[in-house]
Amino acid sequence: MTAGTADTGRRGNDGLSRRVFVETLKLSHFRNYPSLRLDLDAHHVVLTGENGAGKTNLLEAVSFLSPGRGLRRTPYDRVAQVAGEKDPLQGTWAVHAVLEGPAGPVEIGTGLQAGPTGVETQRRVHINGAAARGADALLEHSRILWLTPAMDGLFTGAKGDRRRFLDRLVLAIDPTHGRRVNDFERAMRSRNKLLEDHSADASWLDSIEAQMAETAVAIAFARNELIALLRGIIADGPTGPDAVFPNAEISLEGPLEGLIQEGAAADLEDQYRALLCRNRPRDRAAGRTLEGPHRSNLDICHGPKNMPAALCSTGEQKALLTGIVLAHAKLVADVSGIMPILLLDEIAAHLDEGRRAAMFDLIDTIGCQAWMTGTDAHMFESLGDRAQFFKVASGAVEKAT
Repeated sequence: MTAGTADTGRRGNDGLSRRVFVETLKLSHFRNYPSLRLDLDAHHVVLTGENGAGKTNLLEAVSFLSPGRGLRRTPYDRVAQVAGEKDPLQGTWAVHAVLEGPAGPVEIGTGLQAGPTGVETQRRVHINGAAARGADALLEHSRILWLTPAMDGLFTGAKGDRRRFLDRLVLAIDPTHGRRVNDFERAMRSRNKLLEDHSADASWLDSIEAQMAETAVAIAFARNELIALLRGIIADGPTGPDAVFPNAEISLEGPLEGLIQEGAAADLEDQYRALLCRNRPRDRAAGRTLEGPHRSNLDICHGPKNMPAALCSTGEQKALLTGIVLAHAKLVADVSGIMPILLLDEIAAHLDEGRRAAMFDLIDTIGCQAWMTGTDAHMFESLGDRAQFFKVASGAVEKAT
């Protein structure tokens, strides 16, 4: 896709996905930005500057146009710019954006506000000036995906990190997934507390375990479906040792997922509910629930080498992860009809010139607006007029000439 073909039709009678992009971004008391306004167009956004200048902060601001705690997973009360103790806005912050989205232009505002008893703890979301019921409403207008250096240890880190990564992939094509995960975790915490109370009524445990079984199976099916769809996208992409990003072989490890894959899903809720009942003594002794979707693991291998990702070199792991994120971006566009916005922090730092150019071309074929950061503007020269370039320095942003 070239700069001249940035606007595609909305998915509908023409069967196409509509490109979503940020037209205006305004920040107030956000990180190192007391106030900022950026006016943009549909082209990619390249932010360059020294480390610590505030490039990633801008990506984080855009990430708050999706549900959750953003690409840094920072508690909301730590996002605000540090102001004077007597400043009435101390602790508050706001992100406001105008998006060209699947239903045309939309205004989105989110942040922490000051209430009667102090700064609120949960961020509010307003869409076209009206309060939204929750952050999930943002998925009707945009899908924000990201890749950051903090994710480089995904394959060698804790299983929980990979589950969270997987669940964000699912959420981008299934907006109800986050609610299911939260419902399961809430029910599981209630079960754990009841198990601590040896005199608890067994009927309460039966009821909670039935709820857990229903949500657990729904979570497992949603994850399995995402994996199957993503495998298809990866299989249709370029393959071989000379591919820009090696094909990843992905699978899920867990008892529920295994039963689904074996075709034994018809009575899966009953099976899991019975397992929870049998495991009550063991779970009581452990102080936690030992079986369920909260223990599943995302397994990834380097396809051409048939090697577990955890054993690959740092560069190979970065290439695998980048390939997965880009494949997922294409999947989101295909399934939802909404072109995602990609946030790629320090994406070009470890690629040679040829691979950088190939990556930029691949992003263009997906058709989404990408926000990219780096310390050196020369790393993005092959983008040419496909991108708008900005210099970032100490909380100030200027259009590069």
